[in-house]
Amino acid sequence: MELWYTEEQTDNVRLSLKVKNHLFSDQSDFQKVDVFETFEYGRLMTLDGLVMVTEKDEFIYHDMIVHTAMAVNPAIKNVLVIGGGDGGTVRELMRYKHIERADMVEIDQMVCDVARDYFPTISGDLDNPRVNLSYEDGVAYMKGKENMYDLIIIDSTDPVGPGEGLFTTEFYTDCFNALTENGILVNQNESPVYEQFAKEAIRANAKLRKIFPIVEVYSAAIPTYPSGFWLFGFASKKLHPINDLQADTWNSFGIKTKYYNTELHKGAFALPSYVKEYIANGTV
Repeated sequence: MELWYTEEQTDNVRLSLKVKNHLFSDQSDFQKVDVFETFEYGRLMTLDGLVMVTEKDEFIYHDMIVHTAMAVNPAIKNVLVIGGGDGGTVRELMRYKHIERADMVEIDQMVCDVARDYFPTISGDLDNPRVNLSYEDGVAYMKGKENMYDLIIIDSTDPVGPGEGLFTTEFYTDCFNALTENGILVNQNESPVYEQFAKEAIRANAKLRKIFPIVEVYSAAIPTYPSGFWLFGFASKKLHPINDLQADTWNSFGIKTKYYNTELHKGAFALPSYVKEYIANGTV
């Protein structure tokens, strides 16, 4: 008998992966967590039945959510990660020896525990001494923070359930206040292909534009995410992701990446015409 994992990405689109074993399943206080061993993508973690991370393509997402900002401001020292329970984001941050501290706020401890048990190549830096991991609500954590972080990465789930509050104007305003003068905010920003995701991407972008003077969108190809085409948001008080790119400085770090490079960095901000129109018009 064949075993398949199927994600319903929209009412009319499904992604299926052939599975060797179902390794873990449990319900946390916030969501259902499962781990599968797949034939094509290695181990796969799902939250409430939706793909969060796979061993085969996780490097794309984590490269792009971290290194893009680090190449614009290579002097970043203090970072906040909201979400990111699999550990891939802090893993990439810890490759920078000059980062002094990475605070990580994850609402669901089970996600981190499962990542430690089943995804050691991704989660290995969750216990790095430069990482300060706390299990709490990221929205509440941001209240009252001022001038603390050079970079805030919102590595969240979709804007439903535990991740819903991380897409509000109030939350983005708290992030703005918590950033230093040259601070950068990066957030995962959904897919522009399917209408339900595109609406969320447009809504998040519009909220950021009301708060930050510089807001841009960039993209990456992530095969297991809905449509395979994913957007990220870049917002900053002063630094522009192309005009202020410090390519030579970033390349001097000698960080070997599997997806990101400074030429791709420039191209990632060159969006398809239909995506640019969505953002400009504020509607799908």
